[in-house]
Amino acid sequence: MAMSAREAWPQLPYGDCAPTMETLQLMTQVVGKVRLAQTPWVNHAWHVTLYVSARGLRTGLIPAGAVGFELEFDLIDHALVIQVSDGGQGRVALETGAMADFYGAVVDTLARLGVAVVIDVVPNELPDPTPFPDDRVIRPYDGEMAGRFWRALVQIERVFVRFRSRFIGKCSPVHLFWGSFDLAVTRFSGRPAPLHPGGVPHLPDAVTREAYSHEVSSAGFWPGGGGVTEAAFYSYSYPTPAGFGDAPVTPDAAYFDKAMGEFILPYEAVRTAPDPDVALLAFLQSTYEAAATTANWDRTALEIEEGQVGRPRIVS
Repeated sequence: MAMSAREAWPQLPYGDCAPTMETLQLMTQVVGKVRLAQTPWVNHAWHVTLYVSARGLRTGLIPAGAVGFELEFDLIDHALVIQVSDGGQGRVALETGAMADFYGAVVDTLARLGVAVVIDVVPNELPDPTPFPDDRVIRPYDGEMAGRFWRALVQIERVFVRFRSRFIGKCSPVHLFWGSFDLAVTRFSGRPAPLHPGGVPHLPDAVTREAYSHEVSSAGFWPGGGGVTEAAFYSYSYPTPAGFGDAPVTPDAAYFDKAMGEFILPYEAVRTAPDPDVALLAFLQSTYEAAATTANWDRTALEIEEGQVGRPRIVS
């Protein structure tokens, strides 16, 4: 039986989800760093991200000499599945345990499959990080909570793709950054930005400055943390133009967090809206317009009607 729109958007109570989200973030950092270690640098660190898949989160194909390989978090059967283009395959269980054991199992499985990889073992963008091989803290993993998070991402990714299709300027894929653990989509005005000051915890300034080398309006979703104790959507602009935080945005539940310098919309407000897609698209569009208008973007050149299935853009 098909799910209703409301049923398709699962509840994500922060108190229940947070422990598993913290564990899953560390797990995705191990896997993301494997991709980082094997992939040529692409602008704005787009080469290190993960993508929502039909079963969870995947890396995409990673080069390894004569072969390629892919890692996927299967959040239905709760295993990290590793597949190599020569037919090799391995699995690492997603379960409660020490990060040192998960890291060791991933490294050992890759080596057994003939794609030995050496990664940076210190987590990024987290306070007081412990290197993966030394992290013996037992970390909880609740499969139900992990599955809810993924099912939410399936819905969010679909709406983000619709929003992305309204822009013909430079725009990122819809992808998950494992450092900050957020699903994001970023639009670019085409103009260079002032040098970013850096200072992101446990992230080299060179990475941050390259990521923000050009003016952006960025929106995304994360399951809570970083001063927001609930799952929420965000939208910000870099550099932040004068008047951005005072711009009117929708829906009514959205607000500007002055400490973070971002617009915030609680996930629960979207999930319980009469039409979650409409509510989320309204937030994405109105906060983008706040950035583009106050920063004087060339909107006529950058925007287009929303993409339609099977209909190419008309070029004259």
